[in-house]
Amino acid sequence: MSLQKLAKELDETARQSAAMLEGITDALEILADSKLNKDASVRDAVAMIITALQGQDRIEQRCHNLALAARQFAILPPSSPESVYDEVWASLTLDELRVPALSGIAAHQAHGDVDLF
Repeated sequence: MSLQKLAKELDETARQSAAMLEGITDALEILADSKLNKDASVRDAVAMIITALQGQDRIEQRCHNLALAARQFAILPPSSPESVYDEVWASLTLDELRVPALSGIAAHQAHGDVDLF
């Protein structure tokens, strides 16, 4: 798969991820109804959904960053030094993409919670 195709697929993943928020937002509006909001379990559910939405935002941002990096890598000549690739990674927004010790760290944690990024 070419890097340009990879970037396009990452953009589509981010778009689909953002599209699912419409339904979740509708559900939040129902849950936020003042009659329901008096129930502690509903308030807890709303807080959990908001946390998940924040995770989705990070996933969307990560996809856009990876797509940008793939596009930049695609235009680099094969003889580019490693430092040029490092500069591309360093220019990305999310720390877990820029810092090798954090990249993919969610896959190595055993805490029982859902890993969102």
